[in-house]
Amino acid sequence: MTVGQLERWKVGMAATVLVVALSNLPTLQLSAQDTTRVLADSSHQVRPMGAFWRSLLFPGWGQAATGRQTTGAIFVAWEGVTAMMTFKAQQEANYMKETGSANLRAKRQEVQDWLVLWVFNHLFSGAEAYVSAHLQDFPADLRIHAVPRGIGISVPLP
Repeated sequence: MTVGQLERWKVGMAATVLVVALSNLPTLQLSAQDTTRVLADSSHQVRPMGAFWRSLLFPGWGQAATGRQTTGAIFVAWEGVTAMMTFKAQQEANYMKETGSANLRAKRQEVQDWLVLWVFNHLFSGAEAYVSAHLQDFPADLRIHAVPRGIGISVPLP
């Protein structure tokens, strides 16, 4: 492992430790955010932190668990793009190092850029799954539409 790779690994590990530490801090929960009643009524729903951890580990998994397959597929596709571009740029950087290219520094920056996008895909996927899990019981038939003097909201009643 080279010095640059070791430094990137240290930064990545520090970011991971920070994310885990911040996500385990106790939070202030308002009464409107109490999901225990809703989750007790239907066992098929995913808890918000469960969805977060699923998507943090594998982007798109938490979205699939909350019934948002299209959103999950987008996160999976972007995961593939960022992973492959990171590996491709790293291979190019290794070749440039072997040949002594003057553009090695720029290529290493490209590798880091793709790596950052890869990490942020995990974080954004986890955050989106967390919010989606909180909104699972939101009425799907809610309609928002423009009316002559503002915005109208309609909710169908049984």
